[in-house]
Amino acid sequence: MNPQVTVIGCDGRPLGPEAADALARAERVIGAPRHLSTVPIPAGAGRIELKHLDEALDALGQHEGPAVVLASGDPGFFGIVRALRARGITPRVIPAVSAVALAFAKIGLDWDDALVVSAHGRDPRRALAAALAHPKAAILTAPGTARDLATELQANGKTVYAAELLGTPGERVAEAAGRDLADPNILISLDEQALSQQAQGPPRWLAGHPGAPDGWALPEDAFEHRDSMITKPEVRALVLARLGPGPGRTIWDVGAGSGSVAVECARFGARVIAVEADPAQCGRIRRNAERHQVRLRVHHGRAPEALEGLPPADAVFAGGGDHAVLAAAIRHADPDTVVVTLAAVERVGETAALLAESGYRCEGVELQASRLTPLPGGNHRLAAQNPVFVLWGQR
Repeated sequence: MNPQVTVIGCDGRPLGPEAADALARAERVIGAPRHLSTVPIPAGAGRIELKHLDEALDALGQHEGPAVVLASGDPGFFGIVRALRARGITPRVIPAVSAVALAFAKIGLDWDDALVVSAHGRDPRRALAAALAHPKAAILTAPGTARDLATELQANGKTVYAAELLGTPGERVAEAAGRDLADPNILISLDEQALSQQAQGPPRWLAGHPGAPDGWALPEDAFEHRDSMITKPEVRALVLARLGPGPGRTIWDVGAGSGSVAVECARFGARVIAVEADPAQCGRIRRNAERHQVRLRVHHGRAPEALEGLPPADAVFAGGGDHAVLAAAIRHADPDTVVVTLAAVERVGETAALLAESGYRCEGVELQASRLTPLPGGNHRLAAQNPVFVLWGQR
């Protein structure tokens, strides 16, 4: 069955000629109550309130005549067009201004550098993690979730605007200052300081998240560190590959030291929490993050006690392999992935056993790199580095 379906985007303005003509010919009109109440529905057309998506799409698929679906803004952007196509329905789409574009317009802000994420019908923790790691983000919220999201963003230093009931008489766009928020809405999260620094840089060519960094496993001199106490680039490359940092993922770096792993994860767009007991090292982590223009959270405290109360993580990195610290990190973070680096061979067996007992499939390698080092006369030799064991567990 191939219904004649037209999807019309609504943004509060009068319908254009094309949309008005499609609506006048419709035998069935589907939409949320707020949309159905604002358009002229033909007298003989069936009217279906979009309360449960599957039921509405079932009704639409059983109807062979012309039908109209009313949706907010641009229905091809986190909208109903995807659900229709999943049912084998290829609709004609007449979009309006997307709600995200309208929200940014209301506060007079450009948004080609904004990360747009959805917490509607999805785990809001991923949207929150992505927004915390990016200087400018728009979050499409689910009913009842906006206030908690706004509170968490503000607690992490973000300026947050709420765009409520866009395109309706009750439309409101203002800072979300701990007040109750109407649905539906969009949250706009801004890191004012980072945006000010970015404005002085070169013009962007890629919308949204900038993508993977130009390079990773950066050399040691790319970070401020103490007495070579830093995860070596050869080891860091494998650690990053196993942690899988990216937008929407939360990663703990426990015993972060200079923060080289934490900073590199943040460069991929992950939300990173660097846990470190030494105040001087905490300062180095912050300076390294600033040097590489990334945002991360430095949590000063000694593990395992310092891990209590931290938000859950998708992945945990722990250097050194302290048994009690690793066990506490797994218990508190409940991660899908754990990566550990070890210098002492005696700790390999007990760490592998802990990962297995905690429900992870454990694998590992010994890494020993030899670096090219110049000799007089233009020749080179290989200078061996200390071996490091890298273990990782996947749930």
